[in-house]
Amino acid sequence: MSEVAVGALAARGDDLATLTHAEAAFVRTLVRAHAAIVLDESKSYLIERRLAPVARDTGAGSVSELVASLRSSPRPQLRDLVVDALTTNETSWFRDRHPFDALQHHVLPPLIDARRANRTLTVWCGAASTGQEPFSLAILIREHFPELSSWNVRIVATDISRTALEQARSGLYGQIEINRGMHASYISRYFQRDGTKFRLDNKIRSMVEFRELNLVGPWTGVPRSDLVLLRNVMIYFDPATKTQILHKIATDVLRPDGVLILGGAETTLNLTDEYTRVQKGTCGWYQRKAAG
Repeated sequence: MSEVAVGALAARGDDLATLTHAEAAFVRTLVRAHAAIVLDESKSYLIERRLAPVARDTGAGSVSELVASLRSSPRPQLRDLVVDALTTNETSWFRDRHPFDALQHHVLPPLIDARRANRTLTVWCGAASTGQEPFSLAILIREHFPELSSWNVRIVATDISRTALEQARSGLYGQIEINRGMHASYISRYFQRDGTKFRLDNKIRSMVEFRELNLVGPWTGVPRSDLVLLRNVMIYFDPATKTQILHKIATDVLRPDGVLILGGAETTLNLTDEYTRVQKGTCGWYQRKAAG
């Protein structure tokens, strides 16, 4: 989720009962109500495959038994496990590259100039998944904006998934995760071997604070921000939810001259007129329209 991308999770070979239409519909409704994720009817196979580990871990004999337990006794802890399981965190380092080029050359320089008097820069990275996006931004700042080392740079990263946040806070990544977008030179500079994995250096980890946040719940702890990254998550929401989130960012989060960066397939078009789109080369971003 953060970002939130619904991907495949391999089943582990157990014989599990096939969900009925009513059971799958119940799960879809549950996930939509608590995380605003829209799963259409064709995703029943995915629901069963992804809930299979939850059924095993909670002692249910099948996914159908797990769903029956949820329906008869909707315990918040069990509900959260189900929502977490259906909120996969697809991400990579410096994902899509162009937004990070834009940050380096077009977005951060004017923001830094505008904040030079108070030497403070605040970023919110929503749907941050296992941390690659906010950590990529931290590395970019460390590499290209050395003057910010003496500033108060605050990067707040949030996600709905407790599992993803646990990994993000650890800064520990496997070889496959490291290979997805991380420059070889950065691996030697910012990671240390930890068994078969790689642990991100504390000087980068300490630049990011992680918090649990449901985008359709209260936004507790989201700071007033100069830069907001909310990439590749709203494609899974319905138009009303997208409009609500964009409005909340404009009114409660983004500073008047701040910048909002969405995913490549996301837009404010036909959702809200509170933003102006800025395009530079292959990347675009959004800023609040001036009052009046």
